[in-house]
Amino acid sequence: MLDFAIFAVTFVIILVGAVLYLYPSSRRASGIPGLYPTDEKDGNLQDIINKGSLHEFLVSLHQEFGSVASFWFGGRPVVSLGSVKPLQQHINPNHTTDSFETMLKSLLGYQSGTGGGGNESVMRKKLYESAINNSLKNNFSVVLQVVEELVGKWISFPEAQHIPLCAHLLGLALKTVTQLGLGEPFKDDAKVISFRKNHDSIWSEIGKGYMDGSLEKSSSRKAHYEKALSEMESMLLSVSRERKGQRSQTVFVDVLLQSNLTEQQIMEDCMVFTLAGCVITANLCIWALHFLSTSEEVQDKLYQELEDVLGSDPVSLDKIPQLRYCQQVLNETVRTAKLTPVAARLQEVEGKVDQHVIPKETLVIYALGVVLQDPDTWSAAYRFDPDRFEEQSARKSFCLLGFSGNQTCPELRFAYTVATVLLSTLVRRLKLHQLKGQVAEVRSELVSTPKEETWITVSSRSS
Repeated sequence: MLDFAIFAVTFVIILVGAVLYLYPSSRRASGIPGLYPTDEKDGNLQDIINKGSLHEFLVSLHQEFGSVASFWFGGRPVVSLGSVKPLQQHINPNHTTDSFETMLKSLLGYQSGTGGGGNESVMRKKLYESAINNSLKNNFSVVLQVVEELVGKWISFPEAQHIPLCAHLLGLALKTVTQLGLGEPFKDDAKVISFRKNHDSIWSEIGKGYMDGSLEKSSSRKAHYEKALSEMESMLLSVSRERKGQRSQTVFVDVLLQSNLTEQQIMEDCMVFTLAGCVITANLCIWALHFLSTSEEVQDKLYQELEDVLGSDPVSLDKIPQLRYCQQVLNETVRTAKLTPVAARLQEVEGKVDQHVIPKETLVIYALGVVLQDPDTWSAAYRFDPDRFEEQSARKSFCLLGFSGNQTCPELRFAYTVATVLLSTLVRRLKLHQLKGQVAEVRSELVSTPKEETWITVSSRSS
């Protein structure tokens, strides 16, 4: 991901603590309106905790102070941009690193890049993206098969049976990511279940535990996290060693093995892809099916496009670009769910937004969750409406935020492909129905997830 990649509260803490304190500051962020610190040591940390998430804090901050606002993290000022206009003005020419990769590797204790400078970082980033693209191209039939198994299972259910989206679609994501990432052994459900156990333990602490220091305060939680991370690293190292001697060169790890990366670097990139790929893919699919279940009209329009483009054939990689309405449905899913609500960059050169100067080494937050539901940018901002992306202005704003075009992170591109296969298979055979009285509330963390299990029912489209 480039300028607008995903960042979590956890990385804000690590980045500020590890970098920003080295630089002198004033009591105001160059006169930018915002909050004074409520605590001399922690700044506005307690205000963030009281709001429940960084996203909810930023919503309140921008409501009070406008589209360019500041707050304090520890003893350091932070600038947040909360609408399209200041984002357009903000210039930060750092294209050598992937912000999401940097964040995740920092949390995991890994070194971002190759350690050899900007050119090496760019080459490693291109290798990572190529490995994901090649795995999809070489194993698209695997995605079709895993999706077909899930849809077949749903078809066998009685029409009144409640289907848990989170449980089923995380399973779908785990199977696709592990098989395309690590190879055939992960066709074995036992290996996927073992992978999931450690994956869940690691990801749950990445999304929490750092902001309030609770992970450090709990020796049992920290031991559990470190054990899961160690077991996952050992498994990934073992897989890469086993694949090294094979002739088959079809999955993500194979591409890395053909490069000059060290064994440790290969393991780290496998960790990032499997962790992030699973969570982003699962939640894109969960929210897409949830929103589809709320609109028979959108389902019917999507069904008609699938019939027109695909007929009775399964979807293929070369047909996916023709499914324009399906793309609009997924774009609107990302927007409405605020799939990745916060991004950030360290200001590497002095910048300016409106009349405000942003000094070098200031942490700049992109309040994407705020921008994605800004009524000045999106009409009826809280309504799920894929038709809005028929307008060029909507597509341009979405691209500016890094959710489409060349700036899209490779994990999100992977997720879009899997989600397209799922929708093209499912919607042609089943109708989705929302449960009466169910409200899916969003938990805005590193990736937005439902606060509780989300349920639907299905019925045959031919009935």
